[in-house]
Amino acid sequence: MQLSDFTANSNLVSLFFARADALGDEPMLWCKRDGAWQSVTWAQAARQVCLIAESFRRKGLGSGDRIMLVSENRPEWCLADLGIMAAGCVTVPTYITNTERDHTHILTNSGARAVVVSSAGLAQPLIPAVTQTDVCEHLFSMEPIRHAQEGNFTYHSWAELLEGDADTARAAVEARLATIGRNDLACIIYTSGTGGAPRGVRQHHGAILCNVDGCARIIAEDFGWEKEIFLSFLPLSHAYEHTGGQFLPIGLGAQIYYAEGLEKLSSNMEQVRPTIMVVVPRLFELLRSRIMKQVEKQGKIPNRLMSWALAIGNRKALGKRRLYDLPLDFVVSKTLKSKIRDKFGGRIKAMVSGGAPLNPEIGRFFDSMGLTLLQGYGQTEAAPVISCNRPRDGIKMDTVGTPLHVWK
Repeated sequence: MQLSDFTANSNLVSLFFARADALGDEPMLWCKRDGAWQSVTWAQAARQVCLIAESFRRKGLGSGDRIMLVSENRPEWCLADLGIMAAGCVTVPTYITNTERDHTHILTNSGARAVVVSSAGLAQPLIPAVTQTDVCEHLFSMEPIRHAQEGNFTYHSWAELLEGDADTARAAVEARLATIGRNDLACIIYTSGTGGAPRGVRQHHGAILCNVDGCARIIAEDFGWEKEIFLSFLPLSHAYEHTGGQFLPIGLGAQIYYAEGLEKLSSNMEQVRPTIMVVVPRLFELLRSRIMKQVEKQGKIPNRLMSWALAIGNRKALGKRRLYDLPLDFVVSKTLKSKIRDKFGGRIKAMVSGGAPLNPEIGRFFDSMGLTLLQGYGQTEAAPVISCNRPRDGIKMDTVGTPLHVWK
């Protein structure tokens, strides 16, 4: 796999199939079920994506039709998203925190003819909106929903989406993908912007492919492109995670683990041992607070080591490192820093912050702990990353780096 692979594909699903065909029975998607991590291989994912796509087509959903996706982060989210695009349809991701009013607005505004929802809990505010708007004809559920058949739509189970012959479905999808280009619409992501009702932002296949290519170059050129592991935590309904936490790892042929939530994020990091994480500043603030509290409870020596690490980090940021910082940093690295890195899994290459401004003090703290923290800038309309810090240029915590590489 090479960076040139990104420019060779005219749509996101073709990029996914290129990776799936190359990686076959290697694991792709992971989630915790019944207390154990369970995986979906690349080959299994490709098979399911094709079956989902053709099931949508058999239900009368055609090219350009909008399908709303309401789910927490899980393997089925990724499979449904790719299946929607493989059917020639357009994904409309929505937040799991949306109210009935939010769903009503997005259904009406997007004209979604179908909805994929994960569970009865998330369907509770959704079904009244579907009934009220009268634009949605089908509801597909990843988990059983009682009384769903009572609405003014046709209810379908997840198992029904996976019916059919996989080889026949793959042939039909391949033929369709030949007609889908970079200028075709992939998804509509709703963003509140500066206020008012959420507005749908149209993201085309080429925009996301270009974004993935630019981000992948930073990983390949600054860190080395290997067997990457991503821990997906931010909502996939947000453009940042949709591109950075889903399609970037797909493009890299990486494994994606879905975190169990904020409460279990720390234990998930230790178990999964990710190499890349896409996060927001608020999470860094929370993690710093937890680290400082843990160190404070450990006595004088750990607290002295923390003081040394922060002092060295601050002098480094100001370009005023002292001669004795080198041996002092060696001692801190072998003691305090190694333990903190282990809390993040021990092999993290970079954590990328976006979605809001990062307090430079927070950035310097993690740099002082030996963890590479990159700050980026973007907007949903740009699919979404515009710029990002690069280690090779020297990371400055009060900047958002240089623009991504753009291919035409």
